Amino acid sequence: MFTGIIETLGTIKALEKDGENIHIKVASNITNELKIDQSVAHNGICLTVVNIDNDVYTVTAIKETIDKTNLSSWNVNDVVNLERAMKLGDRLDGHIVQGHVDQTAICTNIEEANGSWYFTFEYDKSLHNITIEKGSITVNGVSLTVVNSKENEFSVAIIPYTYEHTNFRDFKIGTKINLEFDVIGKYVARLHGLHLDK
Repeated sequence: MFTGIIETLGTIKALEKDGENIHIKVASNITNELKIDQSVAHNGICLTVVNIDNDVYTVTAIKETIDKTNLSSWNVNDVVNLERAMKLGDRLDGHIVQGHVDQTAICTNIEEANGSWYFTFEYDKSLHNITIEKGSITVNGVSLTVVNSKENEFSVAIIPYTYEHTNFRDFKIGTKINLEFDVIGKYVARLHGLHLDK
């Protein structure tokens, strides 16, 4: 389980195909604190550390993860948001994040607003995920509050600290990102849908 508060950034050093899997080598300033079998969220994708070599560690993504996320568009030297799993008893500064990406979205607009930024994202509504105004959303692993919620589109406001310390600074119109919708909202939506079916 994660909180959506990004701990640091990592740089992709290698992407190695192995059948339908991809082994991803990442350099970061927390590598020396990691252990094999530890979970780390990469742009919101929970992946397990399988090897550590000096300041570079390796995680493996399976086909389902590759299909449901923006991982297939990653390249060597790309920067990814990193967060280690939360410790029991820690403050939950963001919201409950599982590290299981629901779908991807495309950045459709970036607007600077006196030192902060508004980013707008559009996603495929046929997967029946929803946002609500002032609800929580995870974008590339970053816990954020939804503004301007629409049927298949929403915006988030990014403060300078978040802009400087995450890969939001690299987003452009057309950038493909990972979304994890609020887990509580997903359960409520599922229960509501089941009730309507009866």
